[in-house]
Amino acid sequence: MIELKTDPKIAAEIAALLLDIKAVKLSTEVPFIWASGWQSPIYCDNRLALGYPEIRSIIKTALANKIQEYFPKCQAIAGVATAGIPQGVLVADALEVPFLYVRSTPKGHGLENQIDGHVVPGQKVLGLEDLISTGGSSLKAVDASRKNQVEILGMAAIFTYGFEVAKQNFADAKVPWFSLSNYHHLIEYAAAHNMVDEEQIQSLQAWRLQPENWRLH
Repeated sequence: MIELKTDPKIAAEIAALLLDIKAVKLSTEVPFIWASGWQSPIYCDNRLALGYPEIRSIIKTALANKIQEYFPKCQAIAGVATAGIPQGVLVADALEVPFLYVRSTPKGHGLENQIDGHVVPGQKVLGLEDLISTGGSSLKAVDASRKNQVEILGMAAIFTYGFEVAKQNFADAKVPWFSLSNYHHLIEYAAAHNMVDEEQIQSLQAWRLQPENWRLH
């Protein structure tokens, strides 16, 4: 399914806020090392936004508004563990709908649930992530929800790197999705505000095209 349109004004605003509180950090000279082993000039930790009530509220409201616009039939929000859980609670509260959360794997004890909360078969649910990279964790949550007879309408996120593999993964799974902001708008904002120079911009763009092969030169 298609990636739903990002509002450029909202994308720039969210990018600015994330950069300001250093929830997103850029470093082409000293790269970050991801769990996958990739070297990366960007690190994103949107959980930091939870510590800033005003920013937290802006993100919550923007997500709730877009969900109402794109998924008006949404009956519940499902936060994807772990970072999507607190964001999902905030958005569910704003929309006045039930909240669920989806574990990466079933619990190894008790009822061995993978979805916690009041699960209603056939309920129209929207998944919520803080960050989408390849889409792997999001789509595991989609699979778990479908196995529990929940109808997943789509997925929402605060930020995405915009990898083609993520777009293809969501398309293959037939899951529409949107993100408030993305890598393109973030780099555009950083360049416009002299946060990165031309050489750094070229390096950042090179990483975006081939993240698995990007290396310092």
